[in-house]
Amino acid sequence: MLRQTILRTGRRLALCLILLLAAAPGRADEPAAWAALEQGGHVALMRHAVTVPGVGDPPGFRLDDCSTQRLLSEAGRDWARRFGVELRERGVTGARVLSSAWCRCVDTAELMELGPVEVFEPLNSFFGNRDDGAAQTAAVRDLMAGWQGPGTLVMVTHQVNVTALTGIYPASGEVVVLRPGGEVVGRIRP
Repeated sequence: MLRQTILRTGRRLALCLILLLAAAPGRADEPAAWAALEQGGHVALMRHAVTVPGVGDPPGFRLDDCSTQRLLSEAGRDWARRFGVELRERGVTGARVLSSAWCRCVDTAELMELGPVEVFEPLNSFFGNRDDGAAQTAAVRDLMAGWQGPGTLVMVTHQVNVTALTGIYPASGEVVVLRPGGEVVGRIRP
């Protein structure tokens, strides 16, 4: 009896794992994401590249002092440079490049070398203050809805912001490509 229960439980777990893997987005949407970026008129919503270990920022961090913040690791800096090169090689132009005020986001955006980087406060992290999330998310949605191109609207932000906008929990350096209305076209993972 115990053996049968274990076998049934094992089968159920295996079935759940298969269903989970089938539902998880793979890299199949990456070609669609690249095609949309090459076409122009889309939005590239990027989580900043890999940082030094940690979550959030140290106590007492200040936006006006990068030395108080969690910064990009060398791997993150390298990824941002390489991703920018790939974008330029594919003819993707950043008609407008916006960033959170956090140094790790500004650095990611600048290292991609797609054009001048503007700080857009609604892209700032609301990880430590969830009350700001709805208003910031609405402001970013409004900006995206009005985007007409011709190039790509590039926005570098944080996991919490990307998740609020798309429902996707992105990896560091991951790009979610959207139509201006907010529909996800695909994802480009580091």
